[in-house]
Amino acid sequence: MPKVLISDKLSPAAVKIFQDRGIEVDVKTGLDRDELIKIIGDYDGLAIRSNTKVTPPVIAAAKKLKVIGRAGIGVDNVDLPAATGKGIIVMNTPFGNSITTAEHAIAMMFALARDIPQANESTHAGKWEKSKFMGVELTAKTLGIIGCGNIGSIVADRALGLKMKVIAFDPFLTQERAADLGVEKVDLDELLKRSDFITLHTPLTDKTRNILNKDSFAKTKKGVRIINCARGGLVVEADLKAAIEAGHVAGAALDVFEEEPAKTNILFGMEQIVATPHLGASTNEAQENVALQVAEQMADYLLTGAITNSVNVPSISAEEAPKLTPFVELAQLLGSFAGQLTETGIHEVTIEYEGTVAGMNTRVLTNAALTGLLKPQLVDVNTVSAPVIAKDRGIQVSEVKREQRGAYETYIRLTVKTDRQERSVAGTVFSDGRPRLIQIKGVNMDAALGAHMIYVTNQDKPGFIGALGSILGKSNINIANFNLGRQETGGAAICLVEVDGPVPAEVLNEIQALPQVVQVKALSF
Repeated sequence: MPKVLISDKLSPAAVKIFQDRGIEVDVKTGLDRDELIKIIGDYDGLAIRSNTKVTPPVIAAAKKLKVIGRAGIGVDNVDLPAATGKGIIVMNTPFGNSITTAEHAIAMMFALARDIPQANESTHAGKWEKSKFMGVELTAKTLGIIGCGNIGSIVADRALGLKMKVIAFDPFLTQERAADLGVEKVDLDELLKRSDFITLHTPLTDKTRNILNKDSFAKTKKGVRIINCARGGLVVEADLKAAIEAGHVAGAALDVFEEEPAKTNILFGMEQIVATPHLGASTNEAQENVALQVAEQMADYLLTGAITNSVNVPSISAEEAPKLTPFVELAQLLGSFAGQLTETGIHEVTIEYEGTVAGMNTRVLTNAALTGLLKPQLVDVNTVSAPVIAKDRGIQVSEVKREQRGAYETYIRLTVKTDRQERSVAGTVFSDGRPRLIQIKGVNMDAALGAHMIYVTNQDKPGFIGALGSILGKSNINIANFNLGRQETGGAAICLVEVDGPVPAEVLNEIQALPQVVQVKALSF
């Protein structure tokens, strides 16, 4: 039975979801780092919000951990490279609190435009300072949205309903999508120059960190107002303070800060700042939604292998997981076969999907193939880390998909280019669900892969099969399966032999000494 730890406060309904699906669950909130490290090795899953920090030492101690589920959007409290390297899937719930966060941004914009917090405090104090709080209208103003994804697009929709002009900067926003949303796509400098209000809805990455800084503020319209309900670190707080004190920025509404919890901050106490304590997702509906969603996602993965809203591997639906399983096995076997025969640096990998398999989730299959390919050199590689490792090593990976053209209803072909050669291997899944090799280096075959194999390339000359069988027989090595293929009579041939156990090096040397043999190698799967 899988076991899950909930280390941050989640709805009791999330606990019930795990329990109803047969998953053991412990709720232990408020753990410090050392306490978490001490117990994390007992769990298959970890459900968190923003308080738990999943650092490399925590991940190193997580011997059984398979999945981390973040109830919410941001995963900056999880060390993604460390989790990916360990083969741990990291999921979030990107849609459960989208409306809530977007509504908070709109509310903050209203509060900023009309000085509502300051007027509220003044009125409660018995003052009647009507002339002091002269605000601005939102109608006809230009709202610049930095990051027009899920939340940003909801903000855009609400702002258009307020009769604002909406412009957006987002490298991933297409012109077609911008037209559908009713926004104008612009570059960052154009957004800074034209916006009366600027709202941020982008994750915190190396490219977005400090995106609003001294230089950015200098490019903005005098009197601009800033709203940040996304992530602390997007705005340089010291630069914002200076821009407000200089009278260039009229004010800012901030729900997030560089350091949280923000008990002190250089912006606190400024009349032009509206501040809330990271309330973007703090509604009853959102809290319930993300808790239920993360519990369902984690349970699906632990019980069925379905992957939803993962930030470091492709998603797999519960419906497609059973269909994919034999092809994942095939892809990994093809990669392993090629990887064990590859002795020099890999430059390029091409994976062809033909027939039925071309319509499946091929990203998952490609990850499996890369895992098999890289594992002989990098023992710790896995389907989560393989694409990252391939990219870091400069390996170009490409996919080709096409309808059925050959004799097989469906197959996968893996081609690897190295410093010295190009090698290809193809396979399919038969009706019994077992993977088969159907072609190696252009030579047709029909071979199942067992735990221990001998791979031989040779010249198609009389006496080879007998000599090979004799060597194995006198070495007390039992043959479980024998597969042969050749391009033409007397030409290049391939022999793939499944045996019952490991093959000693001296036996391989004896096979290599046969006059017909070009190459021999022991393979294991």
